[in-house]
This record gives sequence, C-alpha cells and structure tokens, in this order.
Amino acid sequence: MNVHHLELFYYVAKHGGISAAVRKIPYGIQQPAVSGQMGKLEEDVGVKLFERSPFRLTAAGAKLFAHVQPFFEELDAVATDLRVAEDPEVRIGGAELVLREHLPLVLRRLKVRWPKLRFKLRTTGFQSQVETWLLAGEIDVAFAPVYPRLPAGLRAARLAELPLVLQVHRDSRVKTAEELWEKKKIAEALICWPESTGITREFRRELKRRGVTWPHVIEATSLDLVTSYVANGDGVGLNVLTASRAKNREVRVLPLEGFAPVTMGAIWRGDASHVVQAVIDGVREYTRETWPERACGE
Repeated sequence: MNVHHLELFYYVAKHGGISAAVRKIPYGIQQPAVSGQMGKLEEDVGVKLFERSPFRLTAAGAKLFAHVQPFFEELDAVATDLRVAEDPEVRIGGAELVLREHLPLVLRRLKVRWPKLRFKLRTTGFQSQVETWLLAGEIDVAFAPVYPRLPAGLRAARLAELPLVLQVHRDSRVKTAEELWEKKKIAEALICWPESTGITREFRRELKRRGVTWPHVIEATSLDLVTSYVANGDGVGLNVLTASRAKNREVRVLPLEGFAPVTMGAIWRGDASHVVQAVIDGVREYTRETWPERACGE
C-alpha cells in the first residue's frame, strides 16, 4: 500500500468524507485527486473502504482506520520529542500576565529535569490567536482561557477557575456592581478585552440576561491595560482576579456575583510530547499550590 494513500484515507475517515478532508489536509490538494487516490487504495487492498454518499466506513475501512489512526495522530508528538532530544526547546504562548508572573517558577523546576531545555515565549491575550499559532505549528502549548468548543485537532485541560470582577477608580461613587445593574443602561465606559473574546462575550451574555446594556466601550488587549485605564479614570474595567497585577492602589475591585468564572487552561495540538506534558503538569501543580480553592480537577 502507498503510504501517501493511507495518509489521505486517514483524513477522509477522520473528517467524514472527501470534501471535508480536503479542507483539513495541511497541504494543497484538490478533491478529484483525493478521490482518485482513494480509488487506487481500494484497488490495492481489494475491498471497498467507505460509502461515498452518505459517508460511512465499511467494516474493512473501520479496521484500516483503527490501524493507521494512531500513527498519523502521533506524528506531531514524535517530531517534538525528536526535536527536544536533539535540541531541547518548548514553545509556549499565552497571556502576558501568565507568562510573566506565573510561568517562571514552573520553568525553573523543569530546568532541573532538563538542564539544556530552552523556552520560546509568545504573548497574546486572545484564545483565537493561540489557536491559530497551535494549528500552524508555531507553538507547542498555550495557557489561556478555554471554552467548550475548540478547533478540530486541538485539545485542552482545565487548570483553574478565576472569578470575573469589575474595577473602578478609588474615587468612584460606585460601591457594588449591583448599583450599576440598577441603571439598566450604563453611561460609564466599559474597559474590556475586544468584543470577539470569550471573556467579553460571556460577560455580555449575562448582562443581556439581566436586562442591562453597556454601550460605551474601550477595548484593551491585556489585563494590565484594563487596570491602567481604570486607574487613569477612563471608565469601569472588566477583569479577571488573578494576582497582584489585578490590584492597584488607584483601583477598587467589585465582585461580580452570579457571573460565571473564567476557566484558564492549557491548549495543545494532537498528542502532547513528554516535555509539553511536563510543562502542563508543572503549571497544574503550581496552580494547586497558588490557588488551591480555584484549581480544577483532572
């Protein structure tokens, strides 16, 4: 059997058809070419592997898929392990606050195990950006907010649930979030992450449920920026209660009762290599030490 034909069959079987597979194959190939090579594969094995419309694996196709699936799904992890053995490096993405304030202790511990291990860090506050980097193979693991729906091929582990809070300037007359909800339409500027981010979307969803609108928005790209703008008196900030950086002597924090916490976690592609799994386990251990009441289970 042709190994390339087996690779194409893996994508067809995994994604439920030739058209869907063409959209997921990580290199350019047209649908007729895939269809033709699937025909050649069936000629080689001498049996029909799947029904075309509606798509359904035959018994022989299911048996072949079960055989080739582990091989192709573990290729990325094997490549990472080989790279680490030859030139130890792990590429990590995530929110700047996490990488700056919380990751260093984890990395120091890993250096004891792998003295030559090097790290490359890329910061962003947006889950969509780390997903793009992971799918493109530009990073190995990311630490960021995680939500139930992930792009195909990505996996996630929940590490901690962190409460959402509002931040107001210390001289603000607002003492509780409930005072704002009573207005129904809030005049102060809301300082938050972009509307496309999960944190802001979930916050907006809860406001709508309560019949509250908050039209005036200042978008910031990090937790630190939200705090800085609040301290400058530019509005009310939506933030995540993580550490000292979420505190500022010019800022007061208002709890958000009834709002779902933000789930922080690890996101990676395919099967995690040994070193990537070690990083994830290290962050999980650090989370349990730092926020035992907020840490998620396995």
